[in-house]
Amino acid sequence: MDVDVWVDPVCPFCWVTVRWLFEEVEPHRDVDLRLRSISLLQKNKPAEDSPYYEKMTFTNRLLRVMESVRAAEGDQAAARLYWEFGSRIHHDKDRDFDPADALATIGLDTDHAEAFSANKWDDVIRDSMAEGLALTGDDVGTPIVATVNSDGEKVGYFGPVLTSVPSGEKGLALWDALVTMMDIESFYELKRTRSDSPDPGERPAPR
Repeated sequence: MDVDVWVDPVCPFCWVTVRWLFEEVEPHRDVDLRLRSISLLQKNKPAEDSPYYEKMTFTNRLLRVMESVRAAEGDQAAARLYWEFGSRIHHDKDRDFDPADALATIGLDTDHAEAFSANKWDDVIRDSMAEGLALTGDDVGTPIVATVNSDGEKVGYFGPVLTSVPSGEKGLALWDALVTMMDIESFYELKRTRSDSPDPGERPAPR
């Protein structure tokens, strides 16, 4: 089962969901995960005096680097880089690192760091984002998870929004439930007021 997940490294809830998919779902279900770009800077357009503007600008530039890696080295390399970005941002609390250092840490060509300042990659990010939002509508955030359901239709949802990684049988049950809901054409939303902050858990090993 091919599964697309739209991510922005800035989002802590997105990070928890991606960890759940890679650590708890992928080893036990026949899924092939591909991380896609969605820029909360481009989507939400925060004002320059917003507390989110600087953070989102930084991670939009990180997504440029990720797309440069994808173009040259494929989806798996792009996912490894997102994993390194997320580890630094959400575990090390480092939101101003040199992307060349992140690339070198996981053995990727540091020349991709030039994309950090290259506006041309914003079009690639925008096109990727449009694919995800075409499945969900615009009134969503990150992550978006999408796959082809049993009717052969590609469907996607915003979420699941998780504050910590569900493990073992509960983690797999959540995935199986999500796949089931993708078969229900009339299903749109489940929601409750969030009472916990995201907990990224222990820093993961590099991929």
